[in-house]
Amino acid sequence: MGWFSRRGGRKGDSRPGRSDGPQMQIDRKAVEQHLRAFVDSRRGVEAYVEPATSVTTTTIVLIAWDGEWTRRAVGSAKDGFEMSQKLGIPVYDVNQTGYPNRMREWSKRRRRGDA
Repeated sequence: MGWFSRRGGRKGDSRPGRSDGPQMQIDRKAVEQHLRAFVDSRRGVEAYVEPATSVTTTTIVLIAWDGEWTRRAVGSAKDGFEMSQKLGIPVYDVNQTGYPNRMREWSKRRRRGDA
């Protein structure tokens, strides 16, 4: 892959848009399927909507009761809140609440190889 092969094409170019960064295209069906599978296979799942940054679009983090988590791009905060409501789980703005300690503890256990 060349250095500039991910840049947008010229007008009329049929190549897809960016696959990363704040202007990335999102396969909403695949995102919803992944999140639904996570919710259906775990207990006590809550959603945390993360704001867009200069390098990522808005994301949603689902965190289960034991701290296991998954993250997916959703495009906008509104999309994140709507997706969570559709999944039937509590949703929070991470800027208002922060992340629960169980998420950090689960990640720490994974790094140590305990999980």
